[in-house]
Amino acid sequence: MRFTNRVLDVFVLSVGVGGLAAQGWFLRAETGEKIEPPAATAAGAAMNPTILARSASPRARTGLIKPAASALGFRDLFNGRDLSGWIDVNTSPKTWSVRDGLLVCKGRPIGVMRSDRQYENFILQIEWRHMEAGGNSGVFVWSEGSVPKGKRLPKGMEVQMLELDWVNQHPRRGKPAPIAYVHGELFGANGLQTTPDNPRGRRSKSIENRCKGKGEWNSYVVVCVDGVVKLSVNGKFVNGVRNSSVRKGYLCLESEGAEIHFRKIRIMELPGGVLRPEQTAAVIGRKERESRKER
Repeated sequence: MRFTNRVLDVFVLSVGVGGLAAQGWFLRAETGEKIEPPAATAAGAAMNPTILARSASPRARTGLIKPAASALGFRDLFNGRDLSGWIDVNTSPKTWSVRDGLLVCKGRPIGVMRSDRQYENFILQIEWRHMEAGGNSGVFVWSEGSVPKGKRLPKGMEVQMLELDWVNQHPRRGKPAPIAYVHGELFGANGLQTTPDNPRGRRSKSIENRCKGKGEWNSYVVVCVDGVVKLSVNGKFVNGVRNSSVRKGYLCLESEGAEIHFRKIRIMELPGGVLRPEQTAAVIGRKERESRKER
């Protein structure tokens, strides 16, 4: 997009009562053309809400630019009543259920259920709580949504959810593992490649522990744009990765041995980017779905 001194191009994102909220798209002053901001601009505003603007002519500043109808907004991925929009991949009918408006995962068998469609650039909000000390789970973004033969989890970008006592239950060389293991670690699973912001080998660890323990709710905001993932935990961004080898795919919720509850799962889709074919997960076809049913 080219900016001139005759045009004010504005995109606004701000924090609303319930969290991040997009307040509108704007029109080009001279033509009335609807302006769609670059995905990186939208994501940056989401991480540091502000008004982004370029210089304007006096005509633009006198009200010639009028806000268009709002085009961005969150929508629920879990309705609090049933599992609509989610598809079991390799767990069981007893693994996932809805109780008192919560999405309950029993943790066994180990595996995932996936979203019924793929997502590219987006902001995901999700709240979770472990019900067992040392519980293990997570959410996958940009996932293949299927599990390779001999594996229990899919290829994808995992956002780790470990209960605080996990480090004590899994010591390394007789000592507890670093607390950063339990707090929003980010990593590519089963072949997805990334560059970590805060390296622990190929993984990225959080720079500050903000997770709460068993029975307490944690809130994640996951911003995924053009191969970059940024994670906020309980109100602060503390981790990230970049250069993801896959940038469009399914969301997956993970069952990994312990009961965990989810609520307030919602997504804001952002404008798409430029994708190469190898950066998009394959769409799961009818034959693969039938094969899973037979298993």
